[in-house]
Amino acid sequence: MSVNTISPNKTVDESRQGEAFAVVADKPHEGPLFYIESYGCAMNFSDSEIVASILGECGYAATRNMEESDLILINTCSIREKAEDTVRKRLRIFNKLKKKRPGVLIGVLGCMAERLKTKLLEQEKLVDIVVGPDAYRDLPKLINTATDGEKGINVHLSREETYADISPVRLESNGISAFISIMRGCDNMCSFCVVPFTRGRERSRDTFSIIAEATALFKEGYREVTLLGQNVDSYKWSNPETEESVNFAQLLEMVAQVDPLLRVRFSTSHPKDITDEVLHTIAKYDNICKYIHLPAQSGNSRILKLMNRTYDREWYMERVEAIRRIIPDCAISSDMITGFCTETEEEHQDTLSLIEFAKYSMSYMFFYSERPGTLAARKYEDDIPLDVKKRRLSEVIEVQHRVQLALNQKDIGKTFEVLIEGDSKRSADEWRGRNSQNTMMIFPKTAVGQPGEYVMVKALSTSTTTLRGEQV
Repeated sequence: MSVNTISPNKTVDESRQGEAFAVVADKPHEGPLFYIESYGCAMNFSDSEIVASILGECGYAATRNMEESDLILINTCSIREKAEDTVRKRLRIFNKLKKKRPGVLIGVLGCMAERLKTKLLEQEKLVDIVVGPDAYRDLPKLINTATDGEKGINVHLSREETYADISPVRLESNGISAFISIMRGCDNMCSFCVVPFTRGRERSRDTFSIIAEATALFKEGYREVTLLGQNVDSYKWSNPETEESVNFAQLLEMVAQVDPLLRVRFSTSHPKDITDEVLHTIAKYDNICKYIHLPAQSGNSRILKLMNRTYDREWYMERVEAIRRIIPDCAISSDMITGFCTETEEEHQDTLSLIEFAKYSMSYMFFYSERPGTLAARKYEDDIPLDVKKRRLSEVIEVQHRVQLALNQKDIGKTFEVLIEGDSKRSADEWRGRNSQNTMMIFPKTAVGQPGEYVMVKALSTSTTTLRGEQV
């Protein structure tokens, strides 16, 4: 199985596992320095920007050099066992540094901190500070506690915290794309998922602060924002003064109206909640990207019921058809889990056929990893052998790549509006940028266009993941 990596200059999509995200102070700083790595989903990377802001208020600055840092933080993911294993390996490396510099503090943030709590402090003895996703405001106090020789821990889950009043520090930003968190937590108790236990109940951030953040980002030169939530379609905020409520479709329209040059993306949509109102809003505005991440997880109705996804295969297919009908040029991506409890070969074939039906532009694909404390771990036996899980995953990947390549081949000869993000990874003579459908496009530099500007690019050739073209 191949794992998607996250580089400091690359937009992170929901559910993507990745490598470290280290941040750096651009200016000399005489005070204490912190170093942070983030793993997992886009929400974790967004949270790290909130943490950087909180630490900045108490005198810390970021560094890319772990060796010189006074505080080492790792923002963690618990969605799969492999993610937690990666974090433990990093913590052991951090502790080797701590032996050389005993004054260095090590902290675990995020979902793994919430799930394991005191185990990280007392049993594994790898860290000095443990902070859950809703307790980042408490970091300065916890740092002081750890400095005094005691362990600092706060994993309290809140029903109110949204960090709406904190202006995130855009870590290693390309100055073009930014995340905006619109809600926190999740009320969907999918049987395989730890998120409701590590991030708490859903609560939506107030609309005014979201619009203000998007407006400020545009004025600073950003040209793309991604609205983040575990389930953005369930966004709902009520104005306490007027008692009027704002749903996700209305919020999406308000952000799109900040400026026509501000591209708007969002992640993640839940198939049970995405409405025709949202789809018509996307169709209405050119600057709302024609791309929807709509995780299916499985193509079989019985497995979906065991997963507690609260929709069946037919419902999901109807939502795909609605997207095609209302937004004909919309790209759809997904998440897929193979080898869930009791999954048969016939049910696995349903997943393969759903990929063919939905024609996903990309997908995050994993084999099932039982997570302690989840409904599935309590109720169902993880009874699919690992070799079967991996073989089914390979088949899912093969079908997805074939569908993906066919979609890209159909785009050859078409011209797309592309937002230039920066140099391509392989050549300083080429630009990279994405079209509205979220496909990466690589094209030679000309006298026209700089990062943050829109250019028209004609697709001339393709790989499974990338279109190559030229400006027109």
